[in-house]
Amino acid sequence: MRIEHLYRYPVKGLTAEALDSIAVEAGSTVPWDRAFALAQGDAPFDPAHPKWMQKTHFLCLMANARAALLRSSFDPATGRLTILAPGGDSIAENALTEAGRDRIGGWLAAFMGPEARGVPKFHHVPGHSFSDVSAKVLSLINIASLDDLSRRVGALRHKRRFRANVYFTGAPAWSELDWIGQEYMAGGARLRIKKRIPRCPATQVNPETAERDADPVRELRAAFGHPDLGIYAEVIEGGEIAVGDALELLPA
Repeated sequence: MRIEHLYRYPVKGLTAEALDSIAVEAGSTVPWDRAFALAQGDAPFDPAHPKWMQKTHFLCLMANARAALLRSSFDPATGRLTILAPGGDSIAENALTEAGRDRIGGWLAAFMGPEARGVPKFHHVPGHSFSDVSAKVLSLINIASLDDLSRRVGALRHKRRFRANVYFTGAPAWSELDWIGQEYMAGGARLRIKKRIPRCPATQVNPETAERDADPVRELRAAFGHPDLGIYAEVIEGGEIAVGDALELLPA
């Protein structure tokens, strides 16, 4: 099997950033993946005591499809986060400073308009991941499974609807759903497969148009009897993973 694409998503709900390689540590996520999030004004998130919370407490595609229209990029070396809206409006601030985050939060709240609840606040807490799951994991998708879904429904289902970290080839479609508990080498990192990824209404949103133009959850249930596409894996030994690296099953 071969790793074909690597992505991180620095801001929860915003743009994927393609990477050539990543260096992962045991018990952690892709560096800077879901490192930032806009909490709704009525969210009980406390940055002094960060705890995992449901995605609906934050700007997220499931509730805020218009966020797919934003184009963002993050530079870890400088902390600079740039976000561009349709029409050319933009913001570029140091997201590692409180002042910068306050300005980003205000800009995003203005973009959200009536979808903003109360006074949203933009957060970064070192070591905390604003992931959809409480465990610190990587998400992987078998491209053969995604292609099979597209064939079954008779329309392309863009890989960016599913916002995975790792996309790979070389395995039969859907075989990865039976890998739970097995260990794999991904480049220089050792992974243990934890669970399937059940999909949610965020996948309805076309990543290029921000339109809710498909229903992959319904399509998966109709075609395969379940809503799952992709798997979560925990990093049990750190190392570097690069595009083109092998994904290899380890002996039990």
